[in-house]
Amino acid sequence: MKLLFLGTWEIIVIVLVVLLLFGGKKIPELMKGLGKGVKSFKDGVNGIENEKNEKEEMKNEK
Repeated sequence: MKLLFLGTWEIIVIVLVVLLLFGGKKIPELMKGLGKGVKSFKDGVNGIENEKNEKEEMKNEK
């Protein structure tokens, strides 16, 4: 499996392409949506871990 390493120039090109495609006014909205998505994902993962821990505790109590 080959890992993807991005250098400075690659990141700059990606940022410029995003600016050209979406414009400066849309980027804050995109980042806000991305942040909400990441938070939702983390909350879901934490919820699953909490359920798993609760089940293990119930098993150990019996």
